[in-house]
Amino acid sequence: MRGLGKLAIALSLGVVLPAALVTPVEAAPGDVLDAVNTFIGTQDDGNTFPGASAPFGMTQVSPIGSHYAGYRYTDTAIRGFGHFFLSGAGCWEQGGLVSTLPTTGTVGPGGDFDTANPATFDQVRYASPYTHDGEAGKPGYYKVHLTGYGGVDVETTATTRTGVERYTFDRSGPANVFVNTGQADDKEPVSGSSVRIVGDRTVEGTVTSQAFCGGKPYTTYFVTTFDKPFTAYGTWSPGGGAPGSRDSAGGTGLRGAWLTFADPGQVTATTAISYVDADGAHRNLSVNGFDRVRAETQRAWRSELSSVDIRGGAADNRVVFYTSLYHSLLQPLTANDVDGRYRGFDNQIHRAVGWTYYQYFSLWDTYRTQNQLLALLRPARAHDIARSILAIHEQGGWLPRWAYANQETNTMTGDPVTPYLVDLWRFGALRGLEAEAYQALVHNADEVPPASSPFEGRAGNPGYQSAGFVQYDPNFPKKGQDVDPQHGASATMEYALGDCSLSLMAAGLGRSADARAFAAKGRNYRNLWDASVSDRGFTGFPRPKVAGGAWFTPADGPYSPEGQDGFHEGTAWQYQWLAQQDVPGLMKLMGGQQSTIARLDDYFAYADLLADPAKTAREEWVTGPYNYYNQFRYNPNNEPDLHAPWMYDLAGAPWKTSAVVRAAHTLFTNAPNGVTGNDDLGEMSAWYVLSSLGLYPGVPGTGQFLVNAPSFPKAVVHLDGGRTVVVSAPGAQDRSVQAVAGLRVNGIPSDRAWISLEQLTRGAFMDFRLTGADSNPAWATGPGGAPPAPCAS
Repeated sequence: MRGLGKLAIALSLGVVLPAALVTPVEAAPGDVLDAVNTFIGTQDDGNTFPGASAPFGMTQVSPIGSHYAGYRYTDTAIRGFGHFFLSGAGCWEQGGLVSTLPTTGTVGPGGDFDTANPATFDQVRYASPYTHDGEAGKPGYYKVHLTGYGGVDVETTATTRTGVERYTFDRSGPANVFVNTGQADDKEPVSGSSVRIVGDRTVEGTVTSQAFCGGKPYTTYFVTTFDKPFTAYGTWSPGGGAPGSRDSAGGTGLRGAWLTFADPGQVTATTAISYVDADGAHRNLSVNGFDRVRAETQRAWRSELSSVDIRGGAADNRVVFYTSLYHSLLQPLTANDVDGRYRGFDNQIHRAVGWTYYQYFSLWDTYRTQNQLLALLRPARAHDIARSILAIHEQGGWLPRWAYANQETNTMTGDPVTPYLVDLWRFGALRGLEAEAYQALVHNADEVPPASSPFEGRAGNPGYQSAGFVQYDPNFPKKGQDVDPQHGASATMEYALGDCSLSLMAAGLGRSADARAFAAKGRNYRNLWDASVSDRGFTGFPRPKVAGGAWFTPADGPYSPEGQDGFHEGTAWQYQWLAQQDVPGLMKLMGGQQSTIARLDDYFAYADLLADPAKTAREEWVTGPYNYYNQFRYNPNNEPDLHAPWMYDLAGAPWKTSAVVRAAHTLFTNAPNGVTGNDDLGEMSAWYVLSSLGLYPGVPGTGQFLVNAPSFPKAVVHLDGGRTVVVSAPGAQDRSVQAVAGLRVNGIPSDRAWISLEQLTRGAFMDFRLTGADSNPAWATGPGGAPPAPCAS
């Protein structure tokens, strides 16, 4: 599907530069919304959605096709337009709740929609074909032409808590809107639903559906109102349709309502949802008219997306950049109703007064990049996100790992909430909450939730605290989809990374004894280093240990660092680099600096990369969105080693970081398959945004942004308080292999491959001089070129 539906949208943006440093640049015309293509990621398991959403909105309105994430670009029919979606998640159960579809034809016994036949109301059966001609996907707006039912234009937009659809029928005469509560996205189990028709303009009800990755059922309340009265109606249930019926409720099975309009021409439907109750859905309903809602939401998106101005570069690359920024700003999702009420992790109703409570935290993914991007661009929002996570701890008793709605799914492994919250502290987003957050983090780091708790927490803590590693036990009991001892080696490394970050917070809060203890645990990855294991000419790799401390050996032996045992969604080849908190110690284990760089070269196929970066990325790195195992190469599709390109920075060969990043950028394209792997609630997109700016938060808790060659000649990041970070890189070409030959920060030469958070947030002008990566420039290769390792001994 490479190149399918590719959109090349030319755009030039104005750049506002610090007056004290440079001469202002004349603003260029263009709407930043035109630089976003919401179809990017809708093919090949990017799992994004093309429909409308407000920034961080509770409600999204997007088409449902045959894919579990909703829409797939190659689908030939649209089953309906759902009102809740996750962007880029990897598991099933991704929403599509309250599916609506405009139709024409008679509904009744023996009619075009035969109420005597229950299968009539299966959305797979009544789905409409559509055309990509004229289809539009922009922030806050989606449009498509359904070619079935005589032709219908469907437009969608959304506020934070309300979705709006406008249907324009080509054909005159009666038309219907189907409201389906018993079905949603493909593979989204709906275990119960209800629908009730109120008066002649309104439908309300509930959908009880399965949470992400095998979580528990939860209930969504909704209300849908129309801008004109319907003249006939009915409901359907597993037994068939009932003309004139106003109610249908029950368990699993087909269920919904139809509303018939005598001659609508154009009809607008407005839907609000709530996780609290029916009253919450009604309070959230905002009926302001389609065009007004679209204008207000797109105004909000312009403000969000204009936080970064870029100039220069190919048009497609600018579209990829702004679409990535857009995807990064969709989640976490607003959870409280307009009156502040939300359903907490104790299943009780709480109220957020003067702040926003957020939910849906894919922490194993987003602790790596998306979290820091939000904290840098939107510190007030980051503060509310931190407060939301602490509310989960207060109400549920433990910190989350993958929090879906108001429940912990226990999806993925390790301890992502620790580096996530510590970075929020480091970015200043925990002001006033430091003591509460630290107490919660220590509780999480040192203890294990009881069997009665739905949280697993650090399930591997007993062995980790006593022996310094999580035992590998593939049969360890679990409360959800995953549990740490079933991936004991990678869990150990994730714990150690989290402990190191927590040591920095402890030191910052004056808890020096805690800081020393957690810093020592930050080196626990060394406990799994087996110096006897060799592969591809390199000796020494992480290896799982079983309870008691013996090395794990597969039944068909011997142990291979390319195998899957003990590691989650990766191998020892990928996870060996998850020790960025102690690169000096890691390099010693690997045989020194030159041996480490040689191992990185093999890992990235560096010689091939210099010759043909795009081919190397697609043919040697990428093997499929879910092929995590039996690999010895970099996997840019997945999170465990997203930071690995910057290990060159930390090891003293920063020009190679830039070359690898540029090769990885070739995987991000202005096309439906233009996201590598799942977008994972904006994590992959945030990776692209920050790496394109030449900045990467490689070591949690440090506030250090590692540096690589920027992708655009000019970029301006607008921070709070009118401060700006200007990134100047004349001659930057995103699809060429370039490296940094020199850097000046605020006019002063810098020979460091990093810049501190404090330098950035005070406002900075970074002036890069670029060269070819094959020239092996000496910039930042000397003492002090790499930042200090926070947990080296």
